[in-house]
Amino acid sequence: MKQCRRDLFPCLGSSSHSDPLPFIRKFSAKEINRATDGFSMILGSGSYGTIYRAQLPDGKVASVRRAGPLQEGKDSFYQEVQLLGCLHHRHLVRLLGFSEGHNRFLVFDHMENGSLKEYLHDPLRTPLNWRTRLQIAVDVASALEYLYYFCVPSVYEVSINSNTVLLDENFVAKLSDVGFLKCDCCNQTSESDSSCTRDHIDERNKNLIFQFGLLVLELVTGQSLGNEDGEIVQWVQDSRCAYSMNKMVDMDLGDDYDFEELKSLLIVARLCTRAGDKPIVTIPQIHRYLLRQAEPSLR
Repeated sequence: MKQCRRDLFPCLGSSSHSDPLPFIRKFSAKEINRATDGFSMILGSGSYGTIYRAQLPDGKVASVRRAGPLQEGKDSFYQEVQLLGCLHHRHLVRLLGFSEGHNRFLVFDHMENGSLKEYLHDPLRTPLNWRTRLQIAVDVASALEYLYYFCVPSVYEVSINSNTVLLDENFVAKLSDVGFLKCDCCNQTSESDSSCTRDHIDERNKNLIFQFGLLVLELVTGQSLGNEDGEIVQWVQDSRCAYSMNKMVDMDLGDDYDFEELKSLLIVARLCTRAGDKPIVTIPQIHRYLLRQAEPSLR
């Protein structure tokens, strides 16, 4: 996998160059306005605000969202664009370009099948089958492993839920709404030079693993879960949950699922959502476990 290295981008954090982002496509404000038909084609919303459908001049369909507020400054904006631009992974939504000025926008690949949330909770959508749900769990774990263990420096932020997991035309899952850590730590040349970066990363990983556990429970049960402990989290932590697994499976699946794979997913959800100061599993462990358990179905 391609690593994201700060030293590969010497202009990171500096806007002194005449063209600080030469490797990322730059759109004018007029092009963005025209592509979104005056921002009339709304796809939905994410943690960063409204997302618009865009028809680019070359005919490609894309998604556009507004970037951070102007008070964050040009340097911060260029940092964000550069860091997003150097992400290359099959399960991350790809940055296509940006627009600067009074209103700043980021342009991403369009995901034909929208969000996972729509497929789990919209009665007009065809329910996802078991194999697809299992693959989505593996896909998301793969993206998280890349973000937090193969990118140097590890300065990425992402919220994991069914609204930020998008599906392409083949129902391949891709994480969206990826941002980057905004604190003084990010300006250090190495993590060892910063006392706050490690603490932040540890807390972030703990939250991330918990969110992934909630996502797995949502894939299994079809029920929408927030970021708080609820009855379903309490249920999966109960030692007797094994006796009621079949009753908790999404009714849209009927009996069309593999019982052993169901147990494996619930084991992951249980480990991820267990209370404690530190998680008892890591993202790479989760990814490897899911790959082993899902291998027969996903061949």
